[in-house]
Amino acid sequence: MTKVNDLEVGYDVPALPGMDEADIQTPCLIVDLDALERNITKMGQFAKEMGVRHRVHGKMHKSVDIAFLQEKLGDSCGVCCQKVSEAEVFARGGIKDVLVSNQVREPAKIDRLARLPKLGARTLVCVDDLENVAELAAAVNKHDTQIECLVEIDCGAGRCGVSEGQPVVDIAKAIAATPGLTFSGIQAYQGAMQHMESYQERKEKIDIAVGMVARTIDMLKAEGLECDIVGGGGTGSYYFEGNSGVFNELQCGSYAFMDADYQRIHDEKGERISEFENSLFILTSVMSHTKADKAICDAGLKAQSVDSGLPYIFGRDDVEYIKCSDEHGVISDANGVLKINEKLKLVPGHCDPTCNVHDYYVGVRNGKVETLWPVSARGKAY
Repeated sequence: MTKVNDLEVGYDVPALPGMDEADIQTPCLIVDLDALERNITKMGQFAKEMGVRHRVHGKMHKSVDIAFLQEKLGDSCGVCCQKVSEAEVFARGGIKDVLVSNQVREPAKIDRLARLPKLGARTLVCVDDLENVAELAAAVNKHDTQIECLVEIDCGAGRCGVSEGQPVVDIAKAIAATPGLTFSGIQAYQGAMQHMESYQERKEKIDIAVGMVARTIDMLKAEGLECDIVGGGGTGSYYFEGNSGVFNELQCGSYAFMDADYQRIHDEKGERISEFENSLFILTSVMSHTKADKAICDAGLKAQSVDSGLPYIFGRDDVEYIKCSDEHGVISDANGVLKINEKLKLVPGHCDPTCNVHDYYVGVRNGKVETLWPVSARGKAY
């Protein structure tokens, strides 16, 4: 196994513990450890006050190290992922409770999923098709393992999931009657409204989802089926689900890092949400300034995802990131204040896919590199 100190800065890694922040190679992801820890602790407190569990979304950071930090500081109950290979990374890394909050249908993927419990992890998966029950059952029977299933309700996202009520009951009954499978509850994540700027519009969407879930739970109870997990909720809605009296498990991810898109949404007072801090940044350097009013930095498309908009420059209102191509970022610098090699912190538009294009997080505290975390599940899209 390669040791951190055997890695070469500038080739293998952007930095090593003990280095000055000023010497970090760019572009790379840096994490303000103090801000990250405050975010994790705060969400853990929120969940406790609301009387719900928090299963952190591993697809956001894809980091075993950060998942353990969320257990330690935020009392998280486990991790949810979107892909089997992603879940396998967390299970191999020692996380003991892993939900694939997605459907798994391809035979080879189902086979790998059925082997996850052998790594010592409680293994859960979402189901929205009766045929999938038989597929999962055959795999767990082959490997002599046990998988827990959540029936997914389409509560407004318009992606996966069945309609409320009887379709959920039918699948749940089939799961409960199948050896090797356990019916453990409902998955009801309203992803379509997470980034709606209006607090009231988000609330209206979640109120609809809560009603759907509550009615379905009553139907399940009438059939003698109890839900250990009623899961959902994200950074843009956790306070709705957490206080609903219906959901008992949140699945927030971006709160730990925050990004530009989430910071555009409004709270109940019509103000930008502010309970969580920016802790993740793309560190970039100015590499050219031949145009008097424009500086060029080294963080372009290959250092970030811009599906939710361009990044903004943290702590600066005199310069603006306005355009990017593969390897270049264009910064408007009307007063010519930026210098060659000056470093800037960019807040990405969308943290999840941005993290997935980097190999490491550089953890910084008080101007020094304190830790280097691999993006453990980077590229695990199977």
